[in-house]
Amino acid sequence: MKTSQKIATIVIVLLLGGAVFGLFRTRQQASAPKPTSTVTNGDAAQAPAVDQTPLLTAQALAKMPTSPEEGPFAKEALRLADHHMDLAYAAAERNAEEHPPVLSAKAKDIEARLKQAEDALDADNALVARLTAEDAKATGAKKDALDVQLILATAHQEEHQDEVDDAKGDLEQAGGDPKSVIEKMMQEHKAASEATDALHVNLSTAVEQRGLIHRFTQWLTLHQKQLLLWHAKEAADAEATNLSERHNALAAQLAAEKKGASPSSVPPGTGSGSAGAGSAGSSANPNKEVSSALIKSAKHRSAEQKQLTSLDKRIDDHKQLSENYGKWIALVAGQQKTVIHDALLGLVLILALLLAGLFFDGWLEQLLGKTALDRRQVETLRTVTRVTLQVFAVLFILLVIFGLPSQLGTFLGLAGAGLTVALKDFIVGFLGWFVLMGKNGIRLGDWVEINGVTGEVVELGMFHTVLLETGNWTDSGHPTGRRVTFTNSFAIEGHYFNFSTSGQWLWDELQVVLPSSQDPYPIVNALQKLVLEATAESAGQAEQEWKNAAKSRDMNVLSAAPAINVKPVVGGTEVAIRYITKANARYQLRAKLNQAAVDLLGGKAGAEIKTPPPEAPAK
Repeated sequence: MKTSQKIATIVIVLLLGGAVFGLFRTRQQASAPKPTSTVTNGDAAQAPAVDQTPLLTAQALAKMPTSPEEGPFAKEALRLADHHMDLAYAAAERNAEEHPPVLSAKAKDIEARLKQAEDALDADNALVARLTAEDAKATGAKKDALDVQLILATAHQEEHQDEVDDAKGDLEQAGGDPKSVIEKMMQEHKAASEATDALHVNLSTAVEQRGLIHRFTQWLTLHQKQLLLWHAKEAADAEATNLSERHNALAAQLAAEKKGASPSSVPPGTGSGSAGAGSAGSSANPNKEVSSALIKSAKHRSAEQKQLTSLDKRIDDHKQLSENYGKWIALVAGQQKTVIHDALLGLVLILALLLAGLFFDGWLEQLLGKTALDRRQVETLRTVTRVTLQVFAVLFILLVIFGLPSQLGTFLGLAGAGLTVALKDFIVGFLGWFVLMGKNGIRLGDWVEINGVTGEVVELGMFHTVLLETGNWTDSGHPTGRRVTFTNSFAIEGHYFNFSTSGQWLWDELQVVLPSSQDPYPIVNALQKLVLEATAESAGQAEQEWKNAAKSRDMNVLSAAPAINVKPVVGGTEVAIRYITKANARYQLRAKLNQAAVDLLGGKAGAEIKTPPPEAPAK
């Protein structure tokens, strides 16, 4: 195994160990605590004098997608916030009644104007009622006079009614009409209560979606909800603390007032039997004032006691609300843990696939290294197995990351059509790679000709084939130093020649020009004999292979025997002998024939040519 593979294996094993540890830590889902159920209903609303944050927060959480397990907590939060708002509005209304605002000078003027307009309106109402009754009994001229008076009185009544309405509006704007403030609060309270009653918790059953992408989306949604719940819990705790401080301060004030209003603190001589009959008339007014003060003080303490009770209930509501949010947070945290567990399971699967791919890649490399196959065959099998492992690994990893699509058939059809159009050249090239891997394909080191370019195959990938150019078959075969890359689509759309496999035969030609002073016939006969002897074996093999390649046709007319052509040229006679030869032996055979021709022309006898062994492809 290579060093890079060892490093990758170690890293994957470490990541796999961390993922398994995470699975162990998240294997148990947090149990869903049951919310406490209490029977109460209430109304909630928002008004300027009342803090509506608890109810708005509960409403916002109820509108969010909520699982059936979270439903009881959302309903309980709405109930508690609603009940708290009831108590808050009741306290605000009592406070507005018991502590009316101090009127400013402007408000006092408006109040006086309102009193005057109301008195005038009452007088007009009485006059209109009297005239209406008299007009119903009168006849003749008296009735006509009463009609005129009734019209004038009605006009004055409408005018004074407008003055009353205008004065009331001005007094409300100046803050001097507590009744209108209370009425407005009650109306807003009623409207908000109806809206709260109509609100339903958005219960939704989550559709199971696999894939790391969906797991991350689920976790992010739960995380955002958990943040909102934490903010709501902190706000409930803060409000409970604030109300507790107000409760303690009011309790201390009430205790001091009760202590000051004890019977021992009543001035002597104010009782019913403390004075004689002669002094009864003179002490009546002081006793009445003291009794009025005591009654007023008792009513004030009673109101403060009611306020203490209301504060106790509101504090309890906020504490229960905080506890409810805490249990809800625990449930959401358990759901987050489940999502993380599923995501880690997918990550473990990905790492296991990578580790298995590395293991099989190294195992196949060792297995193929022990076989007795040819080097090119081993390299071909090695490439095919590696690419197959990579394709399947990438496919499974993508499925783990994105999950199976909901409409798998439609998705695959549309994706396949789009990819076919967009990646036509790549697809044809990829299919051409399988053709090149076949029986009649090419291998690394083969000497081939593709689209008129001849060279040695130095790289054979899934989409491209790279040649080291050596020129065409008539050249010397030495590399030019240029690397030429072809898309594998030539294997399907075009053609190629492979000169390194069996059955690759070439017709070559030996040309000799004999001087006119020399008799050509002995030289021609000698050259023909030499070529015939040199190519006899090759010609026989070529004819046999041609016959085997086309068994259904009569190949007897084809002959691989050398053919000679003699023609006169300027200065002598040209002799051209065409012969069959193997592609990988053409250069060596041509060199031998040329050497023999030179020897014959030089007068050397016994020139002999032996069939050269096949030479390795030119590098």
